Amino acid sequence: MATATDVKRDAAWNDNKTEDVAEKTSNSSAELEAQHVALDEAESARVLRKVDMRLVPMLALLYLVAFIDRSNIGNAKIAGMTTDLNMPSTTLQYNTAVTIFFIPYTLLEVPSNIILKKMRPSYWMAILMFSWGLVMTLMGLVNSYSGLLAGRFFLGVTEAGFFPAATFLLTIWYRRFELQRRMAVFYVAASLAGAFSGLLAYGIQQLDGRSGLAGWQWIFLIEGLIPVALSLIIWKVLPDSPETAKFLTQPERDLLVRRLANDTSSGAGQTTNSDKIDKSHILAGLSDWKIWCATVIFWGNTVGVYGFTATVPSVINGLGYSSANAQLLTIPIYVFAAIVTLLWAWGSDLSQIRSPWIVGGYSIAVCGFIAQLAIPHPAYPGLTYGFLFPVAAGLYCPFTCLVSWIGNSLAPSSKRAVGMALLISVGNMGGIMGSNIYLSREAPKYTTGFAASLAMCCAAIFMTFVLRWAYARENKKKDQMILELGEEAIRAKYSEQELMNMGDKSPFFRYTL
Repeated sequence: MATATDVKRDAAWNDNKTEDVAEKTSNSSAELEAQHVALDEAESARVLRKVDMRLVPMLALLYLVAFIDRSNIGNAKIAGMTTDLNMPSTTLQYNTAVTIFFIPYTLLEVPSNIILKKMRPSYWMAILMFSWGLVMTLMGLVNSYSGLLAGRFFLGVTEAGFFPAATFLLTIWYRRFELQRRMAVFYVAASLAGAFSGLLAYGIQQLDGRSGLAGWQWIFLIEGLIPVALSLIIWKVLPDSPETAKFLTQPERDLLVRRLANDTSSGAGQTTNSDKIDKSHILAGLSDWKIWCATVIFWGNTVGVYGFTATVPSVINGLGYSSANAQLLTIPIYVFAAIVTLLWAWGSDLSQIRSPWIVGGYSIAVCGFIAQLAIPHPAYPGLTYGFLFPVAAGLYCPFTCLVSWIGNSLAPSSKRAVGMALLISVGNMGGIMGSNIYLSREAPKYTTGFAASLAMCCAAIFMTFVLRWAYARENKKKDQMILELGEEAIRAKYSEQELMNMGDKSPFFRYTL
């Protein structure tokens, strides 16, 4: 007969056995969950590689073409355009021709992205490409200054929607800390455009005199036919969204949609890219003061880049190099800028912060501009040329950090479409200033241009600190709300759909710093 001691011993053994089984079950469950997460991430990486190969190179190619077409006026200038069209260097006629592009370009970007949300992106972008390619081709036939002004104006009309459409399209495919690396590859096309444009212009310029056309006319004609040709196929091959991508299987599409929905950076709540744009989204995007703050940071880029891109061949030309060699010597500058931009993007995504990288980039540009102002041009042509490298790198590398930062911080997608277009629209007004500060009469030193660009870089650094403070304050308020009310109380007050409709105002959405 079992004693009381035996009964207690058996009970304890059974309890221990039950605990062991529970612990093993718990460990097994944790291991299964970890395996599931690992498999899910591996599958996500595989699917993203498919998206990368289809979407990013295509957008990069299109932006390369777009940037060449808007900036090739600088190449045409030193190929004889201003002489043939009777544009004296003592006047501001060339600067006016560069500037007039930005008037329709800046005014039409927000309307363009609203149209983009209402129709298929592939169709809208094909229409834009065909239109600006046609305008650029016709610019090769102008024979007067007024004709050049008309061409530049309509080029601004037709190119206005492309960049905001392309950057917005990237945000609906990638999570916030996957975005900037892809955007950098896309945007590097702009810096490579400077290099490729110089090389292409150098080759095309050799056609001078053929069929009665000057070299600069051939530059416009040939560089305009390229987007016309691309537009005939882009409407068919450019994917519109993860939900409708034909090159993905249904499970792959579902995986991308699910990952993007959970990308709020707080571990709770959801966001959406499937919302239909309405008046509330438009007003929310236009009235967010933080976007207006970010436009000042954007000006640090556009004031310098557009003036620099249009003038750098002339700067090098003024150092004693021939026109042909000046075209070629722009290439290493833009290649260096492209490399630094890619490094900045990888660093920002991996560190999961944006603002320090913006400050670091503009600081490099500040050093370059100070050097350009200090060097007695053209006494030290090698040194002057050398310091064009940090100017270009410092202007280009913060740009994708900023656009990604604002893209990360706007939800739902309709507000993001309007907000990003507003940022790019008002930001590109800096191109108006940048096009008028590099004065021909100040060649080769261009004191006004370099000084104004330096001032805008300093303003951009200051506003970056302001914007970081604003986002950090909002995050702190949301953390405090959840701490005081609790997640369950917030979910009881709002449905999941209401929380998604709130977008970046949701208590569960966190801004990137």
